[in-house]
Amino acid sequence: MNKTLLVISVGIEEEIKRIEEELKNTPYNKATQKHIGRLKAKLAKLREQAQSRGGGGGKGYAVKKSGDATAAFVGFPSVGKSTLLNKLTNANSEVGAYAFTTLTIVPGVLNYKGAKIQLLDAPGIIVGASSGKGRGTEVLSAVRSADLILLTVDIYTLDHLPVLEKELYNVGIRLDQKPPDVKIKVKERGGINVSSTVPLTHIDEDTVEAILNEYRIHNADVVIREDITLEQFIDVVSGNRVYIPSLVVVNKIDLADEDYLKYIKQKLEEFGKDYILVSGNKNINLDLLKEKIYEKLGFIKIYLKPQGKKPDFDEPLIMRKGSTVKDVCEKLHKDFVKNFRYAQVWGKSAKHPGQRVGLDHRLEDEDILTIVIKR
Repeated sequence: MNKTLLVISVGIEEEIKRIEEELKNTPYNKATQKHIGRLKAKLAKLREQAQSRGGGGGKGYAVKKSGDATAAFVGFPSVGKSTLLNKLTNANSEVGAYAFTTLTIVPGVLNYKGAKIQLLDAPGIIVGASSGKGRGTEVLSAVRSADLILLTVDIYTLDHLPVLEKELYNVGIRLDQKPPDVKIKVKERGGINVSSTVPLTHIDEDTVEAILNEYRIHNADVVIREDITLEQFIDVVSGNRVYIPSLVVVNKIDLADEDYLKYIKQKLEEFGKDYILVSGNKNINLDLLKEKIYEKLGFIKIYLKPQGKKPDFDEPLIMRKGSTVKDVCEKLHKDFVKNFRYAQVWGKSAKHPGQRVGLDHRLEDEDILTIVIKR
């Protein structure tokens, strides 16, 4: 990083700290809501700038997605991510009893119930990773494309969980959330018009306008269909957030006695996320971990039926919950969408057996599907 970039980065970090301090010292009420909204919008923009400069122009971590879905182990160094990856897949991630063994993102493939699940072992992150410390920005950016985040700690580092969640939050990763039901249509004139279909208890029209102005949007129609927070509205305006489910993986449980395991479970219940206790070294609950990963990824099985023939029940197509006929076509062959005529469906998603449907039809688990294309 050259001196100019260093000075800019230091300036951004100081401004971030200043705004965080002001937010901490500003009581939240109706009178301060607009000011707080503006501050939080500024903070979000500054964090994005810090992330874009935090990597220092070094080599990034890029992994081509493969298989039916991708799950990424994310955690501090030396919690056993590499051991877990090696036990679950055919990967060969270096394992050592010291910090920062993994220096690049290592992919492996977990074959389970017919699904090919790409697992990623990311380098251990540290506090401040989202600001670029320890090449954290590059690591965290690389896992943004994952379909599942495996928050990995060991029995001694449960206190890392809120830190991991915060670092992921700061790079725009929203764990276990859905995108807010908000539509913003930017226009050329007419100012800001806000309409909502539900009562809003956390944000008002003035605050919406202040946040939009911070992003240099002065004319827009905004439709809000759920009771959102300031942060959720900023997420919508930013437009670069990703919403990913998570699973907490607590490793090295072979080192804990029964009393300590009870304490661990109590702390995990307080954290409020889905979790599993495992031991990579002793192979404890690894089959259960595979099942949990499969469940969290929300796979469904689709049985393909060629025209005039019986369905192939031996090798179902593995898709994600919510997939459409178009998604199936894209997975089967690049020309299927272009040459698509119609499809027929038997099963839960069909109104009647053999229903004719289009590309937008949403499929259900164990549906039977025939795709008819132009010859």
